[in-house]
Amino acid sequence: MPDPTRSAGTGPSGDTPVVPAAPAAPVPHPKSRGAARRAMRRGPTIDDVAQRAGVSRGTVSRVLNGAPYVSAASREAVLSAMSETGYVTNQSARSLVTRRTNAVAFIVSEPQDRLFEDPNFSALLRSCTQELATRDAHLVLMLAAGDENRDRVLRFVTAGHVDGALLVSTHQGDPVTHRLSQARVPVVSCGRPLDVDRSIRYVAADDRGGAHQMVEHLRAQGRTRIATITGPLDTPGGSERLAGYRDVLGPHIPERMIASATDWSHAAGAVAMAHLLETSPDLDAVFVASDLLATGALSVLRQSGRDVPEDVAVGGFDDSPIAVTTDPTLTTIRQPLDLVGQHMVRVLFTLLDGKPAVNIVIPTELVHRNST
Repeated sequence: MPDPTRSAGTGPSGDTPVVPAAPAAPVPHPKSRGAARRAMRRGPTIDDVAQRAGVSRGTVSRVLNGAPYVSAASREAVLSAMSETGYVTNQSARSLVTRRTNAVAFIVSEPQDRLFEDPNFSALLRSCTQELATRDAHLVLMLAAGDENRDRVLRFVTAGHVDGALLVSTHQGDPVTHRLSQARVPVVSCGRPLDVDRSIRYVAADDRGGAHQMVEHLRAQGRTRIATITGPLDTPGGSERLAGYRDVLGPHIPERMIASATDWSHAAGAVAMAHLLETSPDLDAVFVASDLLATGALSVLRQSGRDVPEDVAVGGFDDSPIAVTTDPTLTTIRQPLDLVGQHMVRVLFTLLDGKPAVNIVIPTELVHRNST
């Protein structure tokens, strides 16, 4: 008969617990341990995604490569499985299949200091980057001012490191556009290229129409001696905005009423305004081809003792953030750079998909402030 004073799990003396020995854990084979470690190191694979999604490896591949003929349910299952497993596409392997790098060059034909001085560049850069992000693509910023920089950019782009190029602030006679066209690199220009074949697609604000709007506005304010400071005439914005000015005032406007800036900077605007005051001291208005140029013009007018807008009305172009910081605030033409950048990327990807693309011109808008 069992001893009622002895608790279960004690030894015969009643004071030493008896603990059953646990079975020894099986020792994994060394090869199994190595395989596990390798699996942890390598991370999830396309096969793991396929197993989790309940689809074939080929279906996962088609989803990753953006191929058609995948059902919405299968695509959603694959995307969910990728999120759950933490799968990240191997871009190098994907490029071998799609022949795409998922990178686009943003080529600026201006010196580095101009890139950071002019807010238009940052606005366009931001817009293009955001649109590329929706396509899981990346932007490569490249400066092509000067022979050495230009040659380096051309070598990089034509070697296939990017899928295509967005051209910004191109100049007439610049070989970049022509060389890229010859190399059959898909290209979209910001603004209408001045001296290349019509096969180059472009997206632009309506530079000519916007200039027309501004000069008509100055005339409506009662101004009769309207001068202009153009941008560099070897750029689309420079030539098109001068054309809009002439559309209103006629082709025979005296040349003394026109001053061409050497670049799009504040300093160039100041030099051009000083020249106009020498050649046309009786002017009562000036249309300036960019807001940044206009800041230079305003500083010279102030130094000369002329009141803006009482003595001289000033109109700019861009509606950049600078326009609300000047004294007085600047009447200007708004060019929607967010839409320009967005459409540049869309047109480029249309070309990359082998589809026909059209040029796009986006309307501008007059913004009336205190300088007119």
